[in-house]
Amino acid sequence: MEKEKLFGLIDLNWRFELTKFKLVRWIFKSRWFPLLALIFNLSVFIIILLAGFIGGYSAGNYNFGVMIVWILWWVLLMLILVPFFSRMWCMVCPFPLFSDWFQRGKLFEINTGKHRGLNLKWPKHLKNMWVMNIGFLVTTFFSGFFTVRPYATFVLLGSIILLAFIIGLIFEKRTFCLYVCQVSGFQGLYSQFAASEIRHKDEEICKKHALKTCFLGNEKGYGCPWLLTPFNFKKNTYCGMCLECFKTCPHDNMGFFLRVPGKDLLIDEKRGMDEAWKAFIMLGIAMVFFLSMQGPWGILKDMVRATTLKGYLTFIAIHSAFSLLVMPGIFFVFSYLSKLASANKEVPLKKVFINFAYTLIPIGLGVWIAFSLGIILPNGSYILHIISDPFAWGWNLFGTANFPWTPVFTGLLGYLQGATLIIFYLFSIAYGFRLSKQTYPDLNQAKRGWIPMLCFLTLITLTFLWLYLG
Repeated sequence: MEKEKLFGLIDLNWRFELTKFKLVRWIFKSRWFPLLALIFNLSVFIIILLAGFIGGYSAGNYNFGVMIVWILWWVLLMLILVPFFSRMWCMVCPFPLFSDWFQRGKLFEINTGKHRGLNLKWPKHLKNMWVMNIGFLVTTFFSGFFTVRPYATFVLLGSIILLAFIIGLIFEKRTFCLYVCQVSGFQGLYSQFAASEIRHKDEEICKKHALKTCFLGNEKGYGCPWLLTPFNFKKNTYCGMCLECFKTCPHDNMGFFLRVPGKDLLIDEKRGMDEAWKAFIMLGIAMVFFLSMQGPWGILKDMVRATTLKGYLTFIAIHSAFSLLVMPGIFFVFSYLSKLASANKEVPLKKVFINFAYTLIPIGLGVWIAFSLGIILPNGSYILHIISDPFAWGWNLFGTANFPWTPVFTGLLGYLQGATLIIFYLFSIAYGFRLSKQTYPDLNQAKRGWIPMLCFLTLITLTFLWLYLG
């Protein structure tokens, strides 16, 4: 890691261990955590599924399932969990709970024997984000139904839970979470920018510990369900924060750290086209979602909600082409210009393309945070209604069933979104030049090669500023 400071102020090597506090470490090492959180979330999702099924095709803004999933959960994920706590949602996600239970044969106690099921290995050529990329993109084809039709949310969540269980019967450990789950893909991508991480504390202790119980497991916990090697992994991308490594390490050598956001972006390890395309897809979806959900164009809303079959198929075609071809195509042109500007003939264009794609992670996360502000501020008050009457049966459990729709700070919404974009744009360019220096061996080449990519990031940011501010 470079010794220079981010923005000239923040040491890139700074980190603070939260698990040095005895209470936090005790919680992380307890088998009751995150199990209790998983059971609580499972109970909430049961209510969500029931509300979705009972709600059928009624209006989504007064349905518990639609409001909790697409307003509260999504906003918490994008505004708090991913940017600050990496993949902490994976820690408490109830979707793989049933497959874990089946594989292990126990829910709380440790089964040191062989896991049940076929325990097959996932195909090597699919050990990447491509399945998640396509799966997430296809899921967004139905966004116009999920957000307004409770039954569609019921079908989606029920299908994910069933698929997680079936894959758990066939493949080893958390294969579903690693390579299939649509939510896992963008969490993995943006967790590289997160302000926290789980890592080993002392490298020498790990080297001297021959048994590697964090990977293999012991009587106190299971080997890493995410198939990582906790003693030496370097990026957040595939760490589901299950905490088994805390329970199985006999030397208390695992720590949960606060750190400088974006530190993983500079780790030149396992960069690939799959993650690059995930960045393009997420940006493309964000633009399409804004235009069709928060923009003023009614014709786009009709296309997304399948008012006509022709309009709906047109939406799918444009949406797919824009995310899979147009965004990467434009970025390829700027990557080519970067290579030309650098005057370096040895660095492969593929390396330029992939490395600079990681500059899209900060600005991409910023775009999604800005989009999420556009969801929660106008619509958050609906949540007060539905928690008191989750099944629309006329209940008033907490006295808030009659709370009126009350938009909050909507007059400032565009400015809040604009400020968010600018902050994350600054992070993108701060890391972008460092990525340029990693890509090109000579400093002057790096400076020249950085100019086209800076132009691209600026163009993207200005485009979204125009959309949000009008």
